[in-house]
Amino acid sequence: MTTTIVDAVIPRGSPLPEPPARRPRGEPSRAVRPAPERYRNPIGKYRVTRSARCDGCGLCVEACAYGVHLRPEAYALVGRPEDHRCIGPSCVQGGDSCIDRCPQQALSLRLNPNVECLGDPRWTADLILSTWHQAATGHRPPPHLEYRRGASGGGFDRLRFRFEVPGTAPCRFPRLEGGAVDLGLDLNRRDDGRPQVHIDIPVYGGGMSFGSVSIHTILAKARAAAAWNSFSCTGEGGYPDRLRPYDDHMITQVATGLFGVREETIQRVRIVEFKYAQGAKPGLGGHLLGDKNTPAVARMRGAVPGNSLFSPFPFHSVYSVEDHKKHLDWIKEVNPRCLVSVKVSTPTDVDMVAVGSWYAGAHIIHLDGGYGGTGAAPDIAKKNIAMPVEYAIPKVHKFLSAEGIRDRVTLVASGGIRTAHDCLKAIALGADGVVIGTAEMVALGCVRCACCESGRGCPRGIATTDPELVGLVDPDWATQRLVNLHNAWREEMVDVLGRLGLASVRELRGRSDLLRLLPD
Repeated sequence: MTTTIVDAVIPRGSPLPEPPARRPRGEPSRAVRPAPERYRNPIGKYRVTRSARCDGCGLCVEACAYGVHLRPEAYALVGRPEDHRCIGPSCVQGGDSCIDRCPQQALSLRLNPNVECLGDPRWTADLILSTWHQAATGHRPPPHLEYRRGASGGGFDRLRFRFEVPGTAPCRFPRLEGGAVDLGLDLNRRDDGRPQVHIDIPVYGGGMSFGSVSIHTILAKARAAAAWNSFSCTGEGGYPDRLRPYDDHMITQVATGLFGVREETIQRVRIVEFKYAQGAKPGLGGHLLGDKNTPAVARMRGAVPGNSLFSPFPFHSVYSVEDHKKHLDWIKEVNPRCLVSVKVSTPTDVDMVAVGSWYAGAHIIHLDGGYGGTGAAPDIAKKNIAMPVEYAIPKVHKFLSAEGIRDRVTLVASGGIRTAHDCLKAIALGADGVVIGTAEMVALGCVRCACCESGRGCPRGIATTDPELVGLVDPDWATQRLVNLHNAWREEMVDVLGRLGLASVRELRGRSDLLRLLPD
């Protein structure tokens, strides 16, 4: 069988990524390395202004421990403040800040006006900035950024772990040291003779198809998944040939449009996912507008360039559990070593859907809540259809437990998982692990402008198929950003589990008693 390379064209003058055949087939490194912003003037929470009164004495350079003020080599004057590093009023309140020590009173501090225009209640400016910091450094953000939750006033944002709530009784177990905490997760619990698949962290990357995002974004997700012994998903747009070195860490998706679905690609992976519905737009199917359907995308999907592509809803061959089982049996016959995941949205009867999927033969049940998706999802769908995943997880967990099959299926959740704390809260509610998408895009520099599906797509080169914009994202840089993000999440998860006295993330599953719901 011949294969066609369908990568997007790299614009002239851009550095060419290393061809996949030349890259080592071993596991990529999960080592943390600096991966700073790719733009000249990174956005910070605060703006430090230096007036014309500055005489270049350099006392601010000595006073600042965060590198906001630098004296470039061979220059007498102090350079422009690197104010994205500033921690703000907490430093000024100490009485020994650059502002206090400036003899000319030439420095002033205020909230960055750009930050006032950034974010929304779910993805606040602080969450975006803290995700950028984690992707750049691989570690926890400084205390002036709220990196644990948003400001929506509901869902995960109203839940706290009990050690975060004053007056709550201490944990029953003593705090554990970080090295003793296990974050690993086995994905096959059916004992059906199929291989066991183990991931080192309870997180993997959600489906983003070639067409919805660039080939560089997809490649970075795959490399980061390989580094962390986890997975990334192709979405419903086919299986780009450059992902071959990472087959053992890819999930290929079979959706209602069957775009790019071939037996050859199904046989390459260890997990195949049936996408029956998305939480952000249940009942609507998928769609890719014509502007993003470039010749490369069309070749991958077997379509005509420039035409809008729509996935129907639902699978018109599935109207019962028996039909569902035929689908799963088909995949299992084509690939005898793969596990099968079933992705569903969260209707009110999602618990019955989950039980039906288990009896049909699914190894993984993937609940996709209403807060997921990209800017491509219509607001009318995101705001009015599908149950929030915070309600769906315990509903399904309890029903599977009542049926006596909870320990024989893996339950993962997506649709609104923004932070390591959200991940652990979902597990405490009853999930085994989580699937993330938007958080990965924010780590690559997404500003949540919701232009994913319009015209040329993302102006930052993340969710686009435009040949010029694709070159804005270097795959090696993007890979390191995602590797760093996972490391920062891992550190935070180890810390939280240690505070709760738990030796593994598996002990947290269903422990809603460790959570507290804040009052209105």
